[in-house]
Amino acid sequence: MNDLETIGLGEKVLAVLELGKFTATYKYALFNAILDLCLEKTSASTTPPTVLTTRDLTGKVVELYWPHARPYEGGKVLRQVGGSRNQAEILRAIEGFRGGSAGGLESLHRARGADPDGWLRLMSTVEWKLIEMPIPRLQVTGREEDRFLYAYNWDQHVRQRDVSAYQRGDSGAFDNRLLLGRGVAEALVRLNGMLRPIIRQEWATIVAGMNHLPESKLEQFLFGIERSALAPVRGPLGTLQNGRCFYCDERLGREVEVDHFIPWVRYADNGLDNLVVTDARCNNSKRDFLAAAEHVERWARRNSTATSELAKIGATLVWERDARRSRAVARATYSRMVDGAKVWKEQSLLVGLEKPRVQRALERWT
Repeated sequence: MNDLETIGLGEKVLAVLELGKFTATYKYALFNAILDLCLEKTSASTTPPTVLTTRDLTGKVVELYWPHARPYEGGKVLRQVGGSRNQAEILRAIEGFRGGSAGGLESLHRARGADPDGWLRLMSTVEWKLIEMPIPRLQVTGREEDRFLYAYNWDQHVRQRDVSAYQRGDSGAFDNRLLLGRGVAEALVRLNGMLRPIIRQEWATIVAGMNHLPESKLEQFLFGIERSALAPVRGPLGTLQNGRCFYCDERLGREVEVDHFIPWVRYADNGLDNLVVTDARCNNSKRDFLAAAEHVERWARRNSTATSELAKIGATLVWERDARRSRAVARATYSRMVDGAKVWKEQSLLVGLEKPRVQRALERWT
């Protein structure tokens, strides 16, 4: 796709999300999941995927809804469905898993490990609901379906027993692939920085309306990250960095913070490879900027040479870690930036992106 076609696809996405007929927030979760997968399935040659599966999408949708399934300000879990129904079925299933046999654990990674059988049941339930409803309906406006994002090989008469047979491993029972249109994944990776905040703002607006709440606080509750949630990794990562700020290399003092190297607003990655320890001054000035080439080099080198140390931290804390995913997202993000785009170096200093230098650093990350 050329630039005009990419912009046209973005406008089409926004029109579908704005005008499509949906009674729950599934459209936002599904499209956010597609964005995430296009980033994390980008290959070492920076080629985005052409095929996604319903299983891939299911894992991402559960991950997105997981923080939504906790009580809001000590009250109830927020409704994400309109009409007379009490709760969206997918969110209700996640809420049940989260508060049931998973022991109410805050961390999805820990809950999944604590109750693997319950996790598989949850995945099967959510996958069926995605196949039945939002996947066929996402590309519908009015009465017409325009498969401009993806094609799929089932219709409204799909039977749950066929999907269940596929989930049990029966070959040929169901084709779980979504075939992305020509250039779609590439366009979505390029548009990620623009589409993601718009989608999440719209999602928060819908939830605010469904629950008769002010919109101002909901976006942070639904999609933000509590700094306190990162506290367990602060000490181990500080030790790994020899007690020095990752960015300025000064000795860490009292105000030690954990930063997402690839900013949270671009891709929600709490994996250990994406986390670094900084002083408050560097973290507050970097904010949501991408880091300059020298920081990417240091980051890639740390993740290559400290693999066993990071694995040990992950095992001790039962903390998520997926180096392949973190690396793929970084490659996809940096490779689509225009030459000379401004990135953060230090304090208030932004510099032009040295794309070849960044690419070499990420290629050496093994």
